[in-house]
Amino acid sequence: MLYIIRHGQTELNTKMLMQGRSDHPLNETGLAQAEEAAGRFAAMGVKIDKVYSSPLIRALQTAKAIAPEAELVIDDRLIEMDYGPYEGMDLKNPAPEVLDFFKDFVNVPAPEGMEPLPDVVERLGVFLEEIREEAKDINILISTHAIAMKGALEYLTPDSHGSYWSKYIGNCEVYVAEADNGDFSVPVRFEDGE
Repeated sequence: MLYIIRHGQTELNTKMLMQGRSDHPLNETGLAQAEEAAGRFAAMGVKIDKVYSSPLIRALQTAKAIAPEAELVIDDRLIEMDYGPYEGMDLKNPAPEVLDFFKDFVNVPAPEGMEPLPDVVERLGVFLEEIREEAKDINILISTHAIAMKGALEYLTPDSHGSYWSKYIGNCEVYVAEADNGDFSVPVRFEDGE
């Protein structure tokens, strides 16, 4: 079984700043969110056998809160989208080209200097293909970031046609997909799917 989680809250999340690949730890609320997520896994009887995490501290802290005893593998492909020159931008007052992109992710390409969304899907897809067989036999947690997570969900849902890009995924929200017979099922929210 495959579980994909977005990290808990950081100070940059509360300030509505584009966090991207800058390395900020969870704040007090984020740590509590990760502990709450750990409680949900325990309440549903899910023991995580192995964790793959983004190298950024907020994802690592989230992973360790949920599965402190599990094998932890850091994989750079799980890092957040590269926002390039827009890293740290105030989301309450975005640049016009970023606002256009946010309004129509499917038809408007990422502004120059940002990682293109198809590249996000491709790197997450390559990663998911590598762990497909492993996920048939054990419970795997992927600890990542909002846009990277959406890239994974896009890959796992071929008929989504970009619908995940505009979907809000909150801190410590979890999606789950089965890996039976070598194929992943369409992911569902953890609370809805178990």
